[in-house]
Amino acid sequence: MIEAVWIAFAFGLGLLLKQAGLPPLIGYLGAGFALSALGERVGVGPEDSYVLNHIAHLGVLLLLFTVGLKLKVKNLVRPEVVGGSLLHFGISSALFLPAFMYVLDMPAGEAILLAMALSFSSTVLAAKVLESKRELRAFHGRVAIGVLIMQDLIALVAISVASGKTPSSWALMVLILPLCRPLLFKLLDLSGREELMVLLGLLLALVVGGVGFEALGLSSELGALAFGAMLANHKRAGELSQSLWSLKEVFLVGFFLQIGLGGLPDQHAVIFALVMALLLPLKAALFFLLFVGFKLRARSAFLSSLTLTNYSEFGLIMASLVLPAWLVPLALTVSFSFIISAPLNRVAHSIYERIGPLLRRFERDIRHPDEQPITLGDAQVLVMGLGRTGRAAYDNLAEKGYRIIGLDSDPVAVDTSLQAGRSALFADAEDPVFWQNLNMPNIHSVILAMNDAEAKTIATQKLRARGFDGLIVSHAMYEDIARRIIQAGADHTYLTMSEAGTGLAEHVARSIQERSALLTENASST
Repeated sequence: MIEAVWIAFAFGLGLLLKQAGLPPLIGYLGAGFALSALGERVGVGPEDSYVLNHIAHLGVLLLLFTVGLKLKVKNLVRPEVVGGSLLHFGISSALFLPAFMYVLDMPAGEAILLAMALSFSSTVLAAKVLESKRELRAFHGRVAIGVLIMQDLIALVAISVASGKTPSSWALMVLILPLCRPLLFKLLDLSGREELMVLLGLLLALVVGGVGFEALGLSSELGALAFGAMLANHKRAGELSQSLWSLKEVFLVGFFLQIGLGGLPDQHAVIFALVMALLLPLKAALFFLLFVGFKLRARSAFLSSLTLTNYSEFGLIMASLVLPAWLVPLALTVSFSFIISAPLNRVAHSIYERIGPLLRRFERDIRHPDEQPITLGDAQVLVMGLGRTGRAAYDNLAEKGYRIIGLDSDPVAVDTSLQAGRSALFADAEDPVFWQNLNMPNIHSVILAMNDAEAKTIATQKLRARGFDGLIVSHAMYEDIARRIIQAGADHTYLTMSEAGTGLAEHVARSIQERSALLTENASST
């Protein structure tokens, strides 16, 4: 029943930390330390860590597989992503290295690996923070995720080199893997949307990628990432990633428990973690200056930098494989960074509103890749959000002869609409500078079709604050959100599901009437 003890401790401390507004995984680490301290009194012995070690390895492989599913080259091959990640990695590693060698008196090899481990940022925390704020597809979210994927690739290379594994003569077989992509695409299509899709993900991540690459003398982590990357361009890659998300999270609980069971932190580990936590502002400042140097606006650079201001669970993965003596100090360091980073990211937009004028002094006086529109020209109706709802509203009004323009914070959504012949521009509704500079002389109606409720509320407030007295209409999923948008100044809100049901009923009623009329006509003619 040792599993019951693990689950109870992990859930109890995870829930406690979640209620305090912190990531639950800090609680999982704490649960591991608690189990290590209590030991035999709760039935936990040294042999139990072997079971957790296997569970933890499965969690790492699933994490890398889902990272691979997001590995789209077009999102990575951008100057701010490639340049920002490589320069930050090089500069931060170079700054840490002499300190570790001369202050901590570490051998050069270990010092290099430790410096590398601390240069990475957390993929798990960043993804959770951006997802909770619906900013994964926003410009700054894409930059942050791109940098994290680049860091993950660097970490994998470092792990493969440091582990000293010698590939077999069969390892060259991996060069033909791209030829298998059509087969993988077909398997994903055939697997449907239920348990077979989950099993396919497990098969590729753990069996074909993990065990298969190990049999060739290669890293199982590299195999999981490679097979995820081969599916990245499939239209259902995001769906597969989502289906594996919860399973991956459960296995990763074992990873954090295992770290805690490795032993209690001593005074030196606590001091090391506190010093590293105090250096987080320097990490954020370096990211910000690099992003601004690569032409990003101050707002995008700040939001991306704040998302990356933490230390990475990949550092723990690296330590577990090649730096076991530093696993506990690094675990504390990651925990402290999460305690600092998570609350700051929740209020990132508010922080920027206060210090934005200061940060904008660092912007380069050139065209930025995340430039936002100054004028909407002769457009009459503004559609904010170019997802399915926004595109449908745009197309319907365009057919009626209105001059429409669409805005979205997702560059891919903008490109998709432009290719479809719509008039679309990149803009972030939550950016106060966008509203201050925007000229919309002919706009008389605004449709808010963004996914994020907070973005719709902010957009409504900003529109009314700048004196816009035209029509503002929004859709919402829930009644409380609809009320909030109305209170912010919108004229109408439509509950999406209710409207869909009403529309469906109208179609049915029309079909019944047409069918009845046809039957009556047929009866008359006979």
